Amino acid sequence: MKYEDIINLPHHVSKTRKQMSMEARAAQFSPFAALTGYDDELDEAGRLTEERQYLDFDDQKRDELDRILKELDEHATEHPEIRVKCFVPDKLKDGGEYVQFSGYYKRVDISDMTLCFTEGKKIYLSDIIEIAKI
Repeated sequence: MKYEDIINLPHHVSKTRKQMSMEARAAQFSPFAALTGYDDELDEAGRLTEERQYLDFDDQKRDELDRILKELDEHATEHPEIRVKCFVPDKLKDGGEYVQFSGYYKRVDISDMTLCFTEGKKIYLSDIIEIAKI
């Protein structure tokens, strides 16, 4: 039989070196990544973003948004519940995504051109592509 002469020998313990911890031993067998962060870069490069849509001044959609904003402003004291679809720019690359926010309308702040919710959220008017009362 193979290894018969050593199979039952006691485990060797060095008298001059300290025994390695289990974590240190496990680290010897962990996968090696020669390019740290490369996988993250690949994931980021593969992440898709949407291109921003711009509304023209003569666009029917823009006129509809203006009409809804005017109507909301007339009922601002009632704080109507609304849903807004808007563009959120990506912090890491060109483009972004369109997301929907729901909340209670407070007002349009002309000084920074934002739509304000009662909860404190602000959305730039130039980022909005849809508004609907709920």
